[in-house]
Amino acid sequence: MKAVIVGGGIGGLTAAIAFHQRGWQVEVLERAPEFTEVGAGLVVQPNGLRALDLLGLGDVLRARGLSDPLPGIRHKSGAWLTRIDVDDLKRRFGQWVTQHRADVVDLLRAGVPVDSLRPGTEVREVRTDGTVVHNNGTSTADLVVGADGVHSVTRRSVWPRASAPRYVGYTTWRLIAPPQPIEGHTETWGRGERFGYQRLPDGRVYCYMIVNASAGSRGDLAHLRERFADWHDPIPALLSSVHEDAVVQHDSYELPDLSTYVAGKVAILGDAAHAMTPNLGQGACQAIEDAVTLAAMVDKLGVPEGLEAYDRARTPRTQMIVRRSRQFGAAAHWNSATLTALRDAVFPRLPQSFIDRTFAATYTWTM
Repeated sequence: MKAVIVGGGIGGLTAAIAFHQRGWQVEVLERAPEFTEVGAGLVVQPNGLRALDLLGLGDVLRARGLSDPLPGIRHKSGAWLTRIDVDDLKRRFGQWVTQHRADVVDLLRAGVPVDSLRPGTEVREVRTDGTVVHNNGTSTADLVVGADGVHSVTRRSVWPRASAPRYVGYTTWRLIAPPQPIEGHTETWGRGERFGYQRLPDGRVYCYMIVNASAGSRGDLAHLRERFADWHDPIPALLSSVHEDAVVQHDSYELPDLSTYVAGKVAILGDAAHAMTPNLGQGACQAIEDAVTLAAMVDKLGVPEGLEAYDRARTPRTQMIVRRSRQFGAAAHWNSATLTALRDAVFPRLPQSFIDRTFAATYTWTM
């Protein structure tokens, strides 16, 4: 049996490993000239690690360095808007790991046979009979896995009438700052903007900034330094410590719900199926869950029945996460002074049970 996987990011490589470990021949088609990731951090949450455990990779990541979950939200002054019992979260749900995205991709790539990797391959069309047309010819398979991101060629080929991804109204900058003394993981909210940072295992600091903006608008490092100049320490210092070429910006998109993630011999996963806002940090984790579920179902039941089982398992869960991610971030992006003042007054009084419901639904995944 053969699987052709379109896209060599985290979801695609995880799928390749999952099928390869079950004895399938795999072929991974990646448009970029090499398998790598941009300079940004990645928090692998308990559900993602649990999925990687099924491939024997969870403990490999854990050994590289554990991290704490987000302990709460701060105001730009540094005052806490809400606090979360980090130790309780870890006792109940498991561990968190923060890594450079490129290091995670390197780990996954090492689990795929070298002769199965096809960088520099631009897919032009995917057909439901298992045919993939690309710049280097044609590939055929018993199963095609579309893991090619929010602007997926696989999805557009197989579901040409599906709604296009919608811009959610904010853009994101990411960067890696040199090692600095910081306290754990922090996210700070202002009016229509937020700043988060977390230490990587080597001491460097992963930072992200999410700001209300029109689609396609761009801002350089000087703009970010000015925008966050009066925010609490160490935010200004983090921005002062990096050069322009360290900053990566991209707009945030969400995919309207699809009725199905499968058709014929094709399945889509990750952002190709359910692109979501970054508010819960679940994009990569959901792609990993998708990949291990897809391989297990198809290998056990065969392609037609396995795809149906994958669809039943993944469509409701991922679309629930999409909704919760959107809802969780909404208050962070209020622009109104009145609404943000109300938010800042109410958030410290939120009961722990309100927060627990979101965490429990997200982290307690099992296949």
